[in-house]
Amino acid sequence: MGRLFLHDCMPGDFVEDVFCVSGKQLSAASNGSQFIKVQVSDRTDQIHARLWKATREIFNSIPDAGFIGIRGKIENYQNNLQLIIEGFFPAREGSFDIGDLLPHTDKDIPTMCRKLCEILGSIQNRHVAALMQAYMDDERLMANLCKAPAAQSFHHAFIGGLLEHTLNAMEVGDAIVRFYPGLNRDLVISGIFLHDIAKTWELSYDSAFGYTDGGHLIGHIVKSALWVEDKAKEAEQIVGEKIPRELIDVLQHIILSHHGLPEFGAARTPATPEAIAVHHIENMDAKLMTALSVTRGERKDGEGKWTEYIKSFGGRLYRPDVAPADTAGEELEPQGDGQTGSGQPGNGHAGAAGEEALPAERLVINNPLFESAPPRK
Repeated sequence: MGRLFLHDCMPGDFVEDVFCVSGKQLSAASNGSQFIKVQVSDRTDQIHARLWKATREIFNSIPDAGFIGIRGKIENYQNNLQLIIEGFFPAREGSFDIGDLLPHTDKDIPTMCRKLCEILGSIQNRHVAALMQAYMDDERLMANLCKAPAAQSFHHAFIGGLLEHTLNAMEVGDAIVRFYPGLNRDLVISGIFLHDIAKTWELSYDSAFGYTDGGHLIGHIVKSALWVEDKAKEAEQIVGEKIPRELIDVLQHIILSHHGLPEFGAARTPATPEAIAVHHIENMDAKLMTALSVTRGERKDGEGKWTEYIKSFGGRLYRPDVAPADTAGEELEPQGDGQTGSGQPGNGHAGAAGEEALPAERLVINNPLFESAPPRK
């Protein structure tokens, strides 16, 4: 019999398998008896679990973050699934598949890492380029970047999630800057790369996803900003001159302000065009990833058109994609570049054989705010 994943569980289901656990707490009930609260997860979902009539000995036997066998029953509690634990057993090596427990990006990590380095390698300012090189030369940091999730549970919460989120945002930033000629591409690209870099240090991800002690005490925003100071010293050895103080300050500001508002964790509100761009670009990627996962991901039987209330969106989300492509499985020919699918000049509206193709019609954007600047080489 195959494993019953948490995403597929329904109230009344009995589970007996190895799970990831994190965030354990020993608490007292109103009658004075002790109970244990813990987060239980596999690669599909994470839910709250409780063990009633607990003891200190049982509590100490549970890892702070790791793998353990659990027997218990799924219940419905305030419209959310909850696991009532009946007992624990050792998670013996070879008795479970770690791939069933830790979610993983479905994209190729080495390919994403190479693409990220290519984009950083296209930076033109010598000081910014040297600073980015100092980060790329840190083999341990880059290895952690390729492994870390972008969050414990909110968005890109899977192995390789931080790399995927960072690369997505960098590619979006690279596409957007050409529409705003005054926007400094090097600062936008490097700011996106740096904004979450210390999540490699803030989060724990060797087993269950959680926060390190430093992550709780300091957090990735402040730590990422502090790292710029250290890497600037290394960059000075690469470039052979001082990294301008103003550049360090501006990059640190982008990091400190990327959450936008203080109530969302920002130490400063964005005060440069590049900081504004980084905030909106990375926030869009995080929000879209979350929205798509709850609306267009795998859906359980019985789920309707609307999600449950989602706090980060301030409401429920509508699931259906009401305009699916009518050309599924077919490649659309490129438009607007003067080439047909055969590589011959034209615009896809050629007349009968022997007739000269009509010149391509091109969309002209005449709003000065959206004039495209030539891409930098």
